[in-house]
Amino acid sequence: MHRFIHLRQKTFNIKNAKLHFFFVIVNHYFKNTFQQSQNVSVFCVILQPDFKTNFKCNRLKMKDNRDSIDFGKADIRKLFRTFFFPTMMGMLFNMAFIVTDGIFVGHGIGPHGLAAVNLIAPIMMLINGLAMMFGIGASVVAAIHLSHNNIKAARINSTQAYLAGCTIAIVMGIVCYGFPNEVLTLLGAQGELYDAAYEYYIWFIPTCLLMTIETIGLFVIRLDGSPRYAMIANIIPAIINIFLDYLFIFPLGMGLKGASLATDIGGFAAVVMVAIYMFFFAKTLKPYMLKRTRKSMMLTIRNIGYMIRMGFSGLLGELAVSVMIVAGNLIFKHYLGKDGVSAFSIACYLFPLFYMIYNAVAQSAQPIISYNHGAGKIQRVQKTLAFGISISVGIGAVMTLVFIFFAPLITSLFINSSEPVYEIAASGLPYWATNFIFMAFNICMIGYYQSVEASMSATFFTLLRGIVFMVAAFVILPILIDEKGLWLAIPLAEILTTLSIIIYELWKIKNHSKEHKIINTMK
Repeated sequence: MHRFIHLRQKTFNIKNAKLHFFFVIVNHYFKNTFQQSQNVSVFCVILQPDFKTNFKCNRLKMKDNRDSIDFGKADIRKLFRTFFFPTMMGMLFNMAFIVTDGIFVGHGIGPHGLAAVNLIAPIMMLINGLAMMFGIGASVVAAIHLSHNNIKAARINSTQAYLAGCTIAIVMGIVCYGFPNEVLTLLGAQGELYDAAYEYYIWFIPTCLLMTIETIGLFVIRLDGSPRYAMIANIIPAIINIFLDYLFIFPLGMGLKGASLATDIGGFAAVVMVAIYMFFFAKTLKPYMLKRTRKSMMLTIRNIGYMIRMGFSGLLGELAVSVMIVAGNLIFKHYLGKDGVSAFSIACYLFPLFYMIYNAVAQSAQPIISYNHGAGKIQRVQKTLAFGISISVGIGAVMTLVFIFFAPLITSLFINSSEPVYEIAASGLPYWATNFIFMAFNICMIGYYQSVEASMSATFFTLLRGIVFMVAAFVILPILIDEKGLWLAIPLAEILTTLSIIIYELWKIKNHSKEHKIINTMK
């Protein structure tokens, strides 16, 4: 491993200031963070108190000759681990931020604060879904271009994803700023709750754009071969957000405005990290200056439309979570009253944790599968899919057993055992947890369809598991088996989706074998 370091020193005159720029390069950090060969410059600024006229800037330029990640030849298990653990850690920190944000708002502001934040949640889920749609679409298309060594096309596609996502986020921000009363009324903010929701809402709107850039950027950074940097770009903003949440809500007493500002600042930190990587450290997927000719604009529209097709199931997946929450709240309230809704809210609080873990598996496999799909290496695609499914299903099986044996302990983390809600949740969570294995399989397969450009299949099965089967199960099962049916509705929806996917795959195998027989007969 050879490294060449060149030192250049320049002296400038700046009135009344003396600044020394120290360029610090830590080999171990770059070994673990940047997975490609490139020139790296790191800047550390120290302001010194003595005011003179000399200004010196020392620049270290490091050339790192490490090899990049080889999607087409590296061992699948090792390659998968390279992406999975950083991706999962980043998502778990995001989950930690969501949980602590709820705790701080609940204890520092009160129930009306939680209710106000929950009212604004659909906007966040919609924005995150749109960003995932462009992130997944760009990652799939760019990976296929990279497999053909078409770096220019890959750069253009990733740039177009940023352009499209940011345009939609800006338009949504303008609408939210211009029509706050209409938007909040549509979200259900009324009476006393309206003022609290407005306080959070009006300061939250910048997050629309920030979240879009961050989400798309993380997909592109992983594809560029730096999953560890993507992890860091998840973790640092989450830590900043948690710290500022506490600072603004408790010591400074800024209420919901403080909670919203903390989210904005954390999002801004993530955008800065994404921008630093894309402009200074990216190996292949640096932003590309798009032409402004009529032909170029038409091609951009075409490419964006294709990316939307590839990633639409990602948006649909986020919307499906909203459908699950809304349908579950209505059915639980109908059968068990407000205590039932409170018990179901524990499951809703835990659901994103497992969804993020399985998504981490799907997102880790996606660049590997897309690249090898584009290169025509079907065996590597199948091996990556099988390994991803085994990891997800294994995690699902373990977590199912944990909930079956430790449901009372898990429930006690959220509510006191003396509350009526405790018995409902402690007895129901083991039934609900039976969905984990099937959910793991379904998310992996939907991610696989996204990765091999089978957008219709990904969208179809997302609709089945998140809306069609889910709503039908919530309506029918409680009629057949009372309270247990409430908790088994989600597992039934996942089981039916798994069976549908298996039947579809068997049908594909059968058709494929028929085609081979016809071709052999013609020969």
